[in-house]
Amino acid sequence: MPDTPLQDVRVLDLTTTLFGPYTTQILGDLGADVIKIESPAGDPVRQIGTARQENMGAIYLGINRNKRSLVLDLKQESAKAAMWRLIDTADMLVHNMRPQKIAALGFDPQAVMARQPGIVFAGLYGYREGGPYSGKPAYDDVIQGEAGIADLFTRRDGAPQLIPSALADKCAAVIAANGILAAYIKRLRSGKGVTVESTMFESMVSFNLVEHQQGLMFDPAIGEPGYTRVLSQQRKPHATLDGHICMLAYTDRQWNSFWEVTQQPDYAADPRFAKLVDRAKNIDSLYQIAGQLLRTRTSAEWLELLEKAQIPAGKVTALEDLFSDPHLRATGFFQSIDHHDHGRMLLPDAPWRLDGQSLPLRRGPPAMGADSEQVLSEAGLSADEIQQALQRNNA
Repeated sequence: MPDTPLQDVRVLDLTTTLFGPYTTQILGDLGADVIKIESPAGDPVRQIGTARQENMGAIYLGINRNKRSLVLDLKQESAKAAMWRLIDTADMLVHNMRPQKIAALGFDPQAVMARQPGIVFAGLYGYREGGPYSGKPAYDDVIQGEAGIADLFTRRDGAPQLIPSALADKCAAVIAANGILAAYIKRLRSGKGVTVESTMFESMVSFNLVEHQQGLMFDPAIGEPGYTRVLSQQRKPHATLDGHICMLAYTDRQWNSFWEVTQQPDYAADPRFAKLVDRAKNIDSLYQIAGQLLRTRTSAEWLELLEKAQIPAGKVTALEDLFSDPHLRATGFFQSIDHHDHGRMLLPDAPWRLDGQSLPLRRGPPAMGADSEQVLSEAGLSADEIQQALQRNNA
């Protein structure tokens, strides 16, 4: 097994649903020993999506690889005692309970760091502490609305919409993983534990405003929010004779090449489209004209012509066709594993390579409690202590 960046780092994962488990999967993909600690009821996401077996739904399978599973009823004193023993062995603890709930269980950051001063304690919350939303529950749909994501559709189409993806959960998870890794680096330098607070609302507000803050970047404001190019109703997959493609000419050179490819020299001389600043002011007209021109050939013809002209373009790929995509096949992006419970499974690679190599897929997503006895034994519990810690789970 090759060395991994987080090899020998132990993560106690007290997260459920999507935001938290995707965060800890990133740590697991980087080589950490992630121990997923669930209540006897299990992570609710286990029930969601296509499944071959109970408690192993497709969404759970997609965000819980490279982990081990331990079931503890933390309302029971014997299970709490086992949890404290695990904390003694851990480098990180990650949870996405509301602050008041983790405190009620006795595992708030002050208590945990008093016991294990070198731990990185990460709380993944809906909202930052100290404001009127603190402690409220949060889900992706709610955050998309509150963080201004749904409003983008209002500005473009006249009514709010949700992006048909768990965007807030997934983006917040990537941001949280970065914060946890930064805290771990700080701990390596100082030898002292670090608390991390990472929140969905603040993550998505920051994410959304990257291009949409615009005139509100300045105080006092000098213009309205909203990036006009991406809010144009004409920014969409373009119809061809036999399908759709996505094309983005952006620079002056690329647009000049596009007018050459489409044999439209008059538009190359049109002052509305001469420079980036001019195109931004006339973006609806520009994209509408481009869309009309792209209707005249097949998708394959356009993709060949645009590639030769070095204009970024691609086909519109159906979800099921991703698995036969020639580039993803050539780069070995989908990994086939033999899961001990589920047979053959296809899992996407982690999105990074280190020194030209993908990181190993060390474990498939675990069944509930599959590693309970092993994990507790590694933490130094005796056979009797293990039985006591797990007895309520088996009742």
